[in-house]
Amino acid sequence: MGRTIENYLKDMGLGEVQAFDNMAVFPLTRSSNGGPEYITLREALERGVFAVTETSEGGSVPELRVENKGDVAVLMLDGEELAGAKQNRIINTTILVGPKSGLKVPVSCTEQGRWSYMSREFAESGHQMDRKLRSANMEAVHASLRVSKEFRSDQGLVWDRVAEIAHAAAVPTRTGAMKDVYDAKGAELDDYLKSFRVVDGQKGMLVFLEGKPVGFDFVSRPAAFGLLFPKLVKSYAMEAMLAAEAEKQRAGRKRTRLFGKGPEEAKGAGEKAATGKAAKSPSAEEAGAFLAAAGACDEQKNESVGMGSYFRYAGPAMVGSALAVDQAVVHMAFFRVDEAEKAGNIAGMSSRRGYRII
Repeated sequence: MGRTIENYLKDMGLGEVQAFDNMAVFPLTRSSNGGPEYITLREALERGVFAVTETSEGGSVPELRVENKGDVAVLMLDGEELAGAKQNRIINTTILVGPKSGLKVPVSCTEQGRWSYMSREFAESGHQMDRKLRSANMEAVHASLRVSKEFRSDQGLVWDRVAEIAHAAAVPTRTGAMKDVYDAKGAELDDYLKSFRVVDGQKGMLVFLEGKPVGFDFVSRPAAFGLLFPKLVKSYAMEAMLAAEAEKQRAGRKRTRLFGKGPEEAKGAGEKAATGKAAKSPSAEEAGAFLAAAGACDEQKNESVGMGSYFRYAGPAMVGSALAVDQAVVHMAFFRVDEAEKAGNIAGMSSRRGYRII
């Protein structure tokens, strides 16, 4: 695709920033459509023209079977969760399933403690894995592509992150299901969702958390983006909500330690702890700089699972991907890679059990 991605990003329009608590969103717009017609996974399942099943009666953890019985392509976004069958899964990479076609798709398990049928076909869970996991999963998939040209994940990493958010959210889950955490925190996530709106012609969103840009998603058709918008917002909001809760707990511990201080010292420290760090309001210049950094990333091309070609990107503190059909970008996503975050959380847990790609 050459520098097509760079040109796409240069032509991207930034809408007025919207904010709630520690999360801010810039709407992304682009004048031209281009590319094939398609509908979202949700639409296809609701119309009854799309089926997702296990690959066989016995099933296979890293693969599912999809069949598109309709006359239009179906877009499956990386990180979208499917619920049912023998265990819940997430899609490892964005896939465009052609009309009247079937194929096997690469997935990861998000429900470690179940391997038994609860339904014959999968349903859309309404959730998408959070930004931290999407970023780490994308890096693992890209590592697999370099080695074996397969869209395989690090399954242990996925289980670790699901366990991490369940613990941080204080949500018990009998089968270690990501869906349980999102369902339990539905009201809090809805508070974020209610604070953001889709603007006319919007095709994407660039998200800031705690005042820093963390990632963006773009799809080529506004109608599709509008349907994907709620799950995308909540996928970023899960991280924002957990970060806000962690900050409250840190402030609480600081206040607890004040009991050993003198009256004046305790007063000043107490005011500081109570105030905390407010997320700064992001500027359009900062948002534009993040898009420019994405456009400057190194590019590698792979055959996609379905229609089109898959492009993977890597740059300083950034990872990204794009699915393109006939040089038209259907979907792209870029995420900030925080090395300290990786070392302290996901990578640290992975090293304790030994890195593996399955």
